[in-house]
Amino acid sequence: MSKVERWLKHNTFHHSLFADINSLVKEKKRQEKTISLCIPTLNEEKTIGKEIVVFRSALIERYPLIDEIAIIDSGSIDKTMEVAHAFGADVYQSKDILPHLGEKKGKGENLWKAIYQLKGDIIVYIDADIKNIHPRFVYGLVGPLIYHKEIKYVKAFYDRPLSDAGTIQPSGGGRVTEILVRPLFSLFFPELTAIVQPLSGEYAVRREVLEAIPFPVGYGVETSHIIDVHTLFGLNAFAQTDLERRVHRNQDTQRLGKMSFGILKVFWARMIKLGLVSQDAVLTEKLRQFRVMEQKYELLEFDITEEERPPMIDLPEYEKRISQ
Repeated sequence: MSKVERWLKHNTFHHSLFADINSLVKEKKRQEKTISLCIPTLNEEKTIGKEIVVFRSALIERYPLIDEIAIIDSGSIDKTMEVAHAFGADVYQSKDILPHLGEKKGKGENLWKAIYQLKGDIIVYIDADIKNIHPRFVYGLVGPLIYHKEIKYVKAFYDRPLSDAGTIQPSGGGRVTEILVRPLFSLFFPELTAIVQPLSGEYAVRREVLEAIPFPVGYGVETSHIIDVHTLFGLNAFAQTDLERRVHRNQDTQRLGKMSFGILKVFWARMIKLGLVSQDAVLTEKLRQFRVMEQKYELLEFDITEEERPPMIDLPEYEKRISQ
């Protein structure tokens, strides 16, 4: 049996294995661990209320599995923050956390600042646009961390049906993973192809891991996490949990192109850092795409940079905060 086959056998779980939440809570208390749930948001007023109600009622009030639910917002112009606050979440503007370091736009910025703001020994990240939200999105991810001390980082995977005009198509989704990330991993990091959905937005991680790795502020944050954690700790630090099904808002092809461009830039930076490609190569910041307008092709140009925040543990402010 190969290393990847052994990993798949021992480090791949189904959420039903952790459905006894009472037992999870008992073991969590025995270990004296705390768990924070972070939901990064930008204009998610339609789905954020339901997510908070589901998690709060099941995993705080009925079973005290999580210790805080926090929204880290990128500057929503709808009622996301008001709705989240009304349903009992702690609400923070990303720009107000470590404000002297400046404001950067992107999901990765929110995830990074959550490490500073939240208190948990384990941080669970859940996307805000999930239409079929269920407590398994949390307990299925923290379960492997609670029961297996050697596991450090747990990714979700699921069937991702496409939602089109109110109907659900039974297959599809994960397009950037299958067209870009999995081929790149197959070429350069073949062990990582064992991770079914490396770009999933749902994962649970031990604080000591999150604080030790840099965070791209944009599209490449999940890809960088996988490569950096693998470099530091190896494949056995990962686990993955089958959450069965996820229904969410789907992105158009143009947005997926921007995402792919950002991911590729972060991937290239990691290749240089690891000595797998020459440092002499200079990449453009500009992505060019086309759209049809009045039967003519219009050239679109986007400047996409992938700035990175340093490991949180390197900040004097963070060291001071955790020592208090």
